[in-house]
Amino acid sequence: MRSIFLVALKKIIIFTIFFYQFSVFATEQQKDPLNSPSWNEMHKIILNAEPVIFDDRIEVSIPSFAEDPTNVPITIKVKDIKKIEEIIVFADLNPIQKVLSFKPFNIKPSLSFRIKVEQSTPVRAGVKTSDGIWHVGGRWLEAAGGGCTAPSLSSGVVNWHETLMDISSRVWVRDDNSSRFRFRIMHPMDTGLAPGIPEFFIEEITIFDASRLVIGEIITYQPISENPVFTVDTYPDTQTPVQLKGSDTNGNRFDTKL
Repeated sequence: MRSIFLVALKKIIIFTIFFYQFSVFATEQQKDPLNSPSWNEMHKIILNAEPVIFDDRIEVSIPSFAEDPTNVPITIKVKDIKKIEEIIVFADLNPIQKVLSFKPFNIKPSLSFRIKVEQSTPVRAGVKTSDGIWHVGGRWLEAAGGGCTAPSLSSGVVNWHETLMDISSRVWVRDDNSSRFRFRIMHPMDTGLAPGIPEFFIEEITIFDASRLVIGEIITYQPISENPVFTVDTYPDTQTPVQLKGSDTNGNRFDTKL
């Protein structure tokens, strides 16, 4: 009887130690490596309080200091993560935190663009996989500030509406027949935070291949810079030319081949 009791006690002790170690590991996994004062709120608001892993396979490339807070270059690259459903980019300490959502259906999970920032802030990319887990990477961006509350340059130009939604682009084809596409859309991208200027921004960009198959989708928000420029990379089997279709908050639309 005593031996049975000792065996049971030993199992309980082993289980308790294992559970404690697992809890400590889980806690460490959730600890924000950037020590942002707003991380818990971002986890709840942006990532719906769903499971998170801080992951070095997500590269967020930004300058060490934002010389122009209205036009900060950002590049997101995701390496060796499969079954990606969505990539969300957000800036913890911006007045409008969510920057964009990118769904790489049949396009490489990398994207370059420019954003507006109001102050120094962590800039992050959350990558959601099919198992419901968010893989998060990011870096601190140092900035003097004021980018989100500054009026767009277009607001001071009388005939700005004549070039609204005009698109210019450039295409590079690699040796493996994959491609890089860079395109600019003429748009003021007003945040609504500048006095007397209402919000007015591009809401969605859908990317098609030559057969009109949707290969990617970008949902954009106010912090994207004026006259936004995006760079995307396709796989070798993508049928070109790539086509874009999208709209803004006032119902203006575009549909063009690159």
